[in-house]
This record gives sequence, structure tokens and C-alpha cells, in this order.
Amino acid sequence: MLLEKFSVENYKNFQHRFELDLSDVRDYKFNKESIIDGVVKTGVIYGKNSVGKTNFGYAIFDITYHIVDKMKRQEVSRYYVNADSDNDIVTFMYQFRSSKGEKIAYKYKKKNSYELVEEELLVNDEEWFSYDFTKKKGNLSRLKQIKELKELNWQFKDKGMSFIRFISNNSNLPNDNPLIELYRFVNKMLWFKSVDGFNQFIGFSAVPDDILDYVLRNDLLEELNTFLKENGVDERFVCEVTPDNKKVVYFAHKTLLPYELASSGTKALILFFYWYKQFSMASFVFIDEFDAFYHFELAEKILRIVMRQNSQVLLTSHNTNLLSTKIMRPDCYFILTKEKITSFANATVRELREGHNLEKLFISGEFNG
Repeated sequence: MLLEKFSVENYKNFQHRFELDLSDVRDYKFNKESIIDGVVKTGVIYGKNSVGKTNFGYAIFDITYHIVDKMKRQEVSRYYVNADSDNDIVTFMYQFRSSKGEKIAYKYKKKNSYELVEEELLVNDEEWFSYDFTKKKGNLSRLKQIKELKELNWQFKDKGMSFIRFISNNSNLPNDNPLIELYRFVNKMLWFKSVDGFNQFIGFSAVPDDILDYVLRNDLLEELNTFLKENGVDERFVCEVTPDNKKVVYFAHKTLLPYELASSGTKALILFFYWYKQFSMASFVFIDEFDAFYHFELAEKILRIVMRQNSQVLLTSHNTNLLSTKIMRPDCYFILTKEKITSFANATVRELREGHNLEKLFISGEFNG
């Protein structure tokens, strides 16, 4: 399954409708690895400070708060509704493409991260269900035709619980059913960010994990050492066993040094390694300020590693050195302004080609219009 489109309205700083269209791609003949089945697989979002790049990632991951029991960041729920709006309802819309090519449109409205007001699912433009939790009524006729749902206790809807969540956890629908496929996609969405090495994430897992414990449990210490060396970190980890039989990881020096002494860049790189080893299980990944602590050469290396993964990934950055047709296509770079989010390819009347210097055009303001 792939995310094709996403829109949000009245959420945090997005008072008016903002839509991201990952299916609006051009017929470029270069860097095709950033596209899969006509949808952006890897994209980088740019924008000035305070336009809402982080909040846009939060908005995409709002779906995880009411559908799955995975990691949540409570501070994301604060000041949920746009501060200048008279409307207290936030509207979200996701359009997916299923593994069978079906168009799955999921729309809902909320008052906060957890309180659903309305929920609706369409498959190939056919309404599967729609329900108003405030009025306690809706159209469930299509769902009630499905044989696996004949014995379902429909009273759950009166408790404000998501139809997607309840049906997925209380029925025997096959995995290729659009409703189940949507649930499984949301269940493996991952947002993460490094803040001085702290593992801040949303979705994917229900509990935080110690990064170095994960490395030791999975016998990845030497692979981590190789990864660090290949990416310019001249350090090496060793594992020592304490008298109480506890394994501890140190930097290898004459005097062993604890992990806490690592630089912010090294901690960010180790955090990336931790999640990169799990990318194969992730459906959709959003890495906020992925290169905030990286040298520009390392940032490009990490981006190229991400591009080789099968997961659909969006990243945010301020690093203009990454703006090159030698790395990605203009329809995979996005500019977020206070009015909209659009690809570079659609942000200018100029017909962008492989030979254009995207960084120079970006700095000159070409994509701000």
C-alpha cells in the first residue's frame, strides 16, 4: 500500500486546507528510484522556519492516535485546533493505493487527538461506511453486507471508537481487504527525530527501546561500527560485561568512554542506524530534520541510503546541498509555505530538466511563488 494524497484543515498552523499530492509526478527519465508505481517513494520537504514542517509531519501521523496503540507524543495533542479559527473541528483526508490497485479514501474529523467526530471510508469511490459520532447515525449498509462482519457487535460505534480500529481487531477479514490493509499500514507508520540522541518517535512500536540494548540483542555491534566508519565517524564501540553480568557499550579507547560523551551528530547517526535496521517493517516513515546534526556530505549519504529502502519516506531539511538532480527529481522535492505545499516541479512555470541547478533556483526564490 502507498500513501497517494493527504490533506488537513484547521490543524495547528494549517487553518486552511493543505494538500500533499504524492501521485502528481512527471515523466522524468532520471532518478526513477525515487518513484514507485507513479507515486513518490522518497521525498524531501523544505520551507522557512516556522512554516510548519514539523506540524505537517504530526498531521500525517494523527491517524495513528485513534487507530492503533502505538507510541504517542502527548505534547503533539496540545493546541490541536488552529488558534485563529472559530471552528473547533479538524478535518483529515488520506488517499491510499492498495496492493491490488484500489483507491482507498479515508476521511475523518476530530476535536482533539482522540475524539472522533466523523469517520468515512470509500473504496474506488464506493462508500463503505460513514458515521457521525455526534449524531450517532450514518451509513453502514456496505459493511453489513460483508459475511465476516455479520456477527459483529455494532454497539462499539456508540462509544466513539474508530470503525477501522474495532473491525480490524474484532473480525476475521482477510489481509487483502481494504479496511485491514489500511489498518496494517497505519500500524507500521513511523515518525522519528533526533534531539541530542534522544529517541523521539510516533507510531510503529508501543514502547521505547534502548538503542544500544537493541544493537546488542540483535548482534549488530560490529555492523554498527562498520556503519559509523563508512559514514566518517572515527570511533569504535566495544562491549564490556560488568561484575553484575550486565553488558555495557563503550567507545574503545585506552580509557573506555561512555556513549553519553558522543557528539550530537554521532548520536543522530546511531539513532538513524537503529531505525534504518527496521525500515523493512515500516510502511511509511517521516524523519523530521533528518540532517540537523550532519555534515552536508553525510546528509547526502544518508539520503541515498533512505532512497534504497522499500518504505515510503518523507524527510524535512534546510540543507540546500541536497537539491540536485543528481540525487533526486524535481517532483520529489517539496516546498512548504504558509499557503500550500507543492513539489518543485509544480512550484514554477519553468520546465525543469536534469541539467537545472535546483539549489541555485531555490536560493533565488524560484519556488516560493
